[in-house]
Amino acid sequence: MTGRPVAKSGAFGLSWGQAFGGLLVAGVGLGLGLVFGYQPVPEAPGPAPAPAPIAAPAVPPPPVSIPSPTVAQAPQPPPQPQPEMAPPQAPPMPAVAAVGGEEPGGRADESLTAAEVPSLDIAALPLALALAPGTSATLPLDGAVELTALQPTLPPPPPDVPGERPPWLRNAVPFALPAALPMVALVFDDLGMDRRRTERVIGFPGPLTLSFLPYAGDLPRQTRAAHAAGHELMVHMPMEPLASGLDPGPGVLLTSLSVEENLRRLDHGLAAFDGYVGLNNHMGSRFTMDRAALAPILAELHRRGLLFLDSVTIPSTVGSELASAVSMPHTQRNVFLDNEVTSAAVHAGLMRLEQLARQTGTAVAIGHPHDVTLEAVAAWLPSLAAKGLVLAPISAVVRARGTTGSHPPSAATEPAAVTRKGETHG
Repeated sequence: MTGRPVAKSGAFGLSWGQAFGGLLVAGVGLGLGLVFGYQPVPEAPGPAPAPAPIAAPAVPPPPVSIPSPTVAQAPQPPPQPQPEMAPPQAPPMPAVAAVGGEEPGGRADESLTAAEVPSLDIAALPLALALAPGTSATLPLDGAVELTALQPTLPPPPPDVPGERPPWLRNAVPFALPAALPMVALVFDDLGMDRRRTERVIGFPGPLTLSFLPYAGDLPRQTRAAHAAGHELMVHMPMEPLASGLDPGPGVLLTSLSVEENLRRLDHGLAAFDGYVGLNNHMGSRFTMDRAALAPILAELHRRGLLFLDSVTIPSTVGSELASAVSMPHTQRNVFLDNEVTSAAVHAGLMRLEQLARQTGTAVAIGHPHDVTLEAVAAWLPSLAAKGLVLAPISAVVRARGTTGSHPPSAATEPAAVTRKGETHG
């Protein structure tokens, strides 16, 4: 049959082609809508999230934030030297137990801290304190040591020259020994590092005995001022302590070093200034009980005509014994004023000093430039005359005790030593 009519789709009268075309257009439109305008509907009911700002994603990030390969590969200028930063402050050293009155300073619990010892270098001793050739030892401040080096032959002490006095007398403060009154000698050591407190000590009425650390600064000026004020001078030589946590400072004499190296360090310390009568030990609880280490030091001091004051930082010191054996001028301290840095302890030390002086005729105290010590001594010094006591330099105590060694004072130039009731001359 010809002239057959075209098939219609449903009641709307559309052909199948027209229906398919409409579906295709609708599908394309739906796809474009999904791409450009579709917003998902939240699965759970609730307030709709705030729309994100439209302008934010449209702003491109700053160009400098995008790494550029070209810039990274370009040659960079040489780095400029940065200023050196100050090293961080070392934490406070842990307290270490006081051994045998190891000076200086202390607390009620018999411990020592670097903060109480202004003269100490808080940094640990460098390992560069190497042993001299021919010696073997453990670390400088750790445990006992055994040396293999032989002691050198030291030159003999200088002979007595008539009319010529050795330095311990030549540099002494002029002082006539009293006929009857007991004498007290007050030694301030650890001086030179803290200029303000050192100047205050220099300003005290004398004669005091002032012992300066050889590694302090500006020593010639400080010591000249002390001598001009009427005080006697000593070198406060650092020596090895038993407590490994304590640092005596640079140039310390060590039992682990050869005799030659210790003598070199001694010579360097004695060259720091002049006009002194002798030396006393700074710390040194280990060194002063070691005969092999200490004997050459005392022999050299004797050769130079100097006296030795044993600070007695440990009861087992052999300082006075060895000094007597080489027949050199020497003495030792009797009282530490401020092992416990409190006003009460310093006052008790001064009372003990007075008591010993009355019992034996002479007494020696050592104090340090702590504020509580300075305050107590400033109030105590003016009271001596009323108490019947005489303030004396350390050289006068050596003469009064009769421990002058092979260089006794000349009768023509020095007052004779006076023997008092209850006094023992060694």
